[in-house]
Amino acid sequence: MEITWLGHGTFLFRLPSGHVILMDPWTDGNPAYPKGYQIKRVDTICITHGHFDHVHDAIPLAQRFSPEVVAIFETCDWLQSKGVANTRPMNKGGSQKVGEVTVTMTHAVHSCGILDDGKIVYGGEAAGYVLRFVDGRALYFAGDTNVFSDMHLIEQLYHPELVILPIGDLFTMSPREAAVACKLLRARKVIPMHFGTFPALTGRPEQLGELVTDLETEVWALEPGEAVEW
Repeated sequence: MEITWLGHGTFLFRLPSGHVILMDPWTDGNPAYPKGYQIKRVDTICITHGHFDHVHDAIPLAQRFSPEVVAIFETCDWLQSKGVANTRPMNKGGSQKVGEVTVTMTHAVHSCGILDDGKIVYGGEAAGYVLRFVDGRALYFAGDTNVFSDMHLIEQLYHPELVILPIGDLFTMSPREAAVACKLLRARKVIPMHFGTFPALTGRPEQLGELVTDLETEVWALEPGEAVEW
């Protein structure tokens, strides 16, 4: 499959079949979004939580491409109220088949208020996802979170070969906590995200790399807009 980081917490996964999964879509106004990049197809959108920098473009992209939209129940309910069709609500611990991928919702330690017309409305809880592909491999997309001890359970249950973790600090864990997450997850490869978008997000991939030298973990730092194969 092909992985493209679109800056901040937004990722595009293109499967060998051509199926496109978009994670936490924030394109309009995202300072790290690759200039000139055009999203031409979306079959599935997965949303980890309702903060603007993870859900901002879910509505216009859903209207344009009519994908299935996966999120926690309350966030799906809010999206439906905004005219989004094809929502696939779920909750933590549950799994469902979306296209050719099995999606499992995991825990995350973060907030989930949705800014709607100047007010914060309840969006359920923040979550992460494990995506199981047809070749048997699993990817853990943590969303915005701090490290938590049950990441060890995620490793035991799903054995993800690739994990995508936030490292920016302030609103998520920093490289220090992310290094512990790598240990709990026994990560072979980790892609850092949610860093560098704003000056306050100070964590950097090289800092994480220095903290996991005693682990069998490769820090796979991507550049926004550059597709890589996994």
